[in-house]
Amino acid sequence: MSASIFREYDIRGIFEKELNENITKKIGFYLAKELIKKVPTAKYIAVGYDARLHSPTLKNWLTSGINKAGLKVLDMGLVPTPANYFANFTDFDGLKCDGSVMITGSHNPPEYNGFKITLNKDPFFGEEIYALGKEILSDDSIIEDNEISITIDSKNRYINYIVNHFSHLKLENKKFVFDCGNGVAGVVLREILDKLNIKYKILFEEPDGNFPNHHPDPSDEHTLEDIKKELATDEFDFGFAYDGDADRIALLSPKYNFKGDILAIFFSKFIKNPTVIGEVKCTQVMYDTINSYGKAIMYKTGHSNLKVKIKETKADFAAEVSGHLFFNDRYFGYDDAIYATFRALELIDDGFDFDKEYEALPQVYSTPEINITVTEESKFKIIEDLKEALTNPPANFPKIKEIITVDGIRVIFENGWGLIRASNTTPKLVTRFEADTKENAKIYENVLINLFNEIKGK
Repeated sequence: MSASIFREYDIRGIFEKELNENITKKIGFYLAKELIKKVPTAKYIAVGYDARLHSPTLKNWLTSGINKAGLKVLDMGLVPTPANYFANFTDFDGLKCDGSVMITGSHNPPEYNGFKITLNKDPFFGEEIYALGKEILSDDSIIEDNEISITIDSKNRYINYIVNHFSHLKLENKKFVFDCGNGVAGVVLREILDKLNIKYKILFEEPDGNFPNHHPDPSDEHTLEDIKKELATDEFDFGFAYDGDADRIALLSPKYNFKGDILAIFFSKFIKNPTVIGEVKCTQVMYDTINSYGKAIMYKTGHSNLKVKIKETKADFAAEVSGHLFFNDRYFGYDDAIYATFRALELIDDGFDFDKEYEALPQVYSTPEINITVTEESKFKIIEDLKEALTNPPANFPKIKEIITVDGIRVIFENGWGLIRASNTTPKLVTRFEADTKENAKIYENVLINLFNEIKGK
């Protein structure tokens, strides 16, 4: 058994090698026990799974563990992650779940799988996952098979909710292209589009855990080549692409790929006095723009972190650059790429000009995420050493206006900023740089990377 499967935001590992029968049953057992601690009256955990070939097997093992702990499983079958989250807010003819587990490898390679966990409507993550891992790893008992479950139809409840919510759309003169990447978005998308009379073409709709066409990660530009070819034909007004479990989105016009932080600006304009949470990688343009008519809060990267912060601040919306979009305005505050699709279509229906609005924003140069491989043991210490070094920066350093330490170090300079933070899921440092010009962004990148190299060399 490997402790490395217990991650900051989820439990994740290679099927059978790391997520084997024994450990998966125990994950189910100890999660159920944890839920009973939080909610003594708990009866049900809802379980759904993605398109990966081993997901049904993991569901059976997990069910055995949950049953052993004395709770019952509400089995929703093959669904997008948002439909799994949705079950936490839904009454299934008198059956209400007290938590849910989504079996998904998200955007990881096909041999990976994992569990995204919600208990009592809150994400289960961080120290709670690490503590759960310690309990599991110290238990050498064997849990017998017991795959009895109750079938629920979360998929159709979810489809009907979206259709009812967006029945006012009138998009007869528009046409859209959708890339499901052989993930689970295809399980619900066509039916919603048909019921709303939207014209469309769907690429790679069939769920297939081998991902035969491309890797389902819309934050990777290479995976968007197919949808960009479609948009280049002038047949479509917009394109939408999803990750493997449909909690992340890419939104493209024929001219632009709008990242999550830019979409936050667009959506916030249609919310009265909006409070919006962004992660530390978001563009300064987002914070400055939203602060001019609402309130923007900078917070830690990670979908679990943002869900907790939304609840704490009662924010209307949150966004990650990578395409996790969280609507708490008219919705439940979790990341849902399908729901976000229809909020975007609503803006298009209202005549919102995405390209024009984007071009009207202050134009800055932003690097993509640049990852630096370090060791798991050293990554957080390096960040602490950098903080210390920046209290008395080298003589050649550009003027520092502010240092934000909410998640790593975001150094605000005169004409931009640079970020270095430790990844919570891999032995890497994540960096990003932004400035009014490419040249200034390069200066900020060079000075911070040079300082990192000095510290690493000590």
